[in-house]
Amino acid sequence: MSDKTNKSRGLGRGLSALMADVAPAAPAIEASAARRPDMFVPVEKIFANPTQPRRTFNDDALQELASSIREKGVLQPLIVRPRPGRAGDYEIVAGERRWRASQIAQLHTVPVLVRELDDTEVLEIAIIENIQRADLNAIEEAAGYRQLMDRFGHTQERLAEALGKSRSHIANLLRLLSLPEEVVEHVREGRLSAGHARALITMDDPITAARKIIKDGLSVREAEKLAKKPVSNIFTEGGAKQSRPKAEKDADTRALEADLAANLKMSVEILHNNGQEAGQIVIRYETLDQLDELCRILSSTR
Repeated sequence: MSDKTNKSRGLGRGLSALMADVAPAAPAIEASAARRPDMFVPVEKIFANPTQPRRTFNDDALQELASSIREKGVLQPLIVRPRPGRAGDYEIVAGERRWRASQIAQLHTVPVLVRELDDTEVLEIAIIENIQRADLNAIEEAAGYRQLMDRFGHTQERLAEALGKSRSHIANLLRLLSLPEEVVEHVREGRLSAGHARALITMDDPITAARKIIKDGLSVREAEKLAKKPVSNIFTEGGAKQSRPKAEKDADTRALEADLAANLKMSVEILHNNGQEAGQIVIRYETLDQLDELCRILSSTR
């Protein structure tokens, strides 16, 4: 295949075109109505993708899938590409779980769709397939969206359209990545839900709040109430007047701050002059590397 053809296929194929290959079959689909494969290939001629982002496979889930395959066969063909440098062999682009489960079910051949894809497209499809998994937690899903945006230049709008998600769903998940690592780990391990985490985004001390939510078993609604700061008395205990607390920002401003922070991976504060159209955006960097990255982003012509 010529370089010119490769370039035209690349991201020029479009995210929707890649999605068409990866789109899962409906659970209730009959074998006769399943997508027609290009061919059947011996399982020993198929090899896993060494750059597959997903490295762990749940044994119980694989056994369950293997039982389904014994009964109904492989309803959705694997997507493969010719294995570089190995004529007659194929490398998995999407469907490694089905391939592994088929071996457990002792199938000799599996249905495949053969695609001529470059390394960039293979990685993109692998990320898309992982995002579609039902058992992803909110942080894993958000990380998948972030990879697609950072590696391939996709916008939230483009992802929403191609993946059948709302833009607000993607934006809200991306905001979770701006939380401290301890809080992110709580969500990843299932100790906090995505709803809890969203309530923590605007808090001054999300780590302490997260610990309290977990310790007291607070609901999402209770976590949201915790996020609302009470208005303090304007006088000290001794009677001296103290400065009034700053007016609480509206939800849209806080959401925009979190969205920018998630994209820049830095702390962002929007200081809007009440009653005016002017204001300031304060971006705080912690290292010179972050400053260099910020300068690169601001000077980019993309």
